[in-house]
Amino acid sequence: MASERIGVYPGTFDPITNGHLDIIQRAATVMDRLVVGVAVNAGKGPLFSVEERVDMVRAEVAGLNRGNGGRVQVTPFDNLLMDFAVEQGACMIVRGLRAVSDFDYEFQMASMNAKLNGDVETVCLMASDKHQFIASRLVKEIAMLGGDISAFVSPRVAELLIARRDGR
Repeated sequence: MASERIGVYPGTFDPITNGHLDIIQRAATVMDRLVVGVAVNAGKGPLFSVEERVDMVRAEVAGLNRGNGGRVQVTPFDNLLMDFAVEQGACMIVRGLRAVSDFDYEFQMASMNAKLNGDVETVCLMASDKHQFIASRLVKEIAMLGGDISAFVSPRVAELLIARRDGR
């Protein structure tokens, strides 16, 4: 029997956007199991705590796991990505690319990660055209300024952002 193809899709997910969900859905179709790694990333000053972000991502991917045995898992991590990938038994890291500027950064990261562990490949998925412009940073800014974010996140995530903006 062939070994299980496990991938890790890392990110801060502050908040998880429709673009992230698109990458998760597509990556889950080419892997036996996908681990969405929610990075602590306290240095980025996230709007939501790691626990809130993990809960948010789990709620968003719950529909993907109905009837397929939990192929998408969500786990927080606060160590080197390559160490996390090895802990998960992953053979690949999944990254999403929105624009050429993403490619430069991801190319550098993939090269560095290959030096750390040549057994784990980096696979980049191009963002769908309807999600190429979505960035969590911009979604947060629009939400905090009272703009309409319904095209960028699920209704559940929009509610969480509005509640945070309103101090709830």
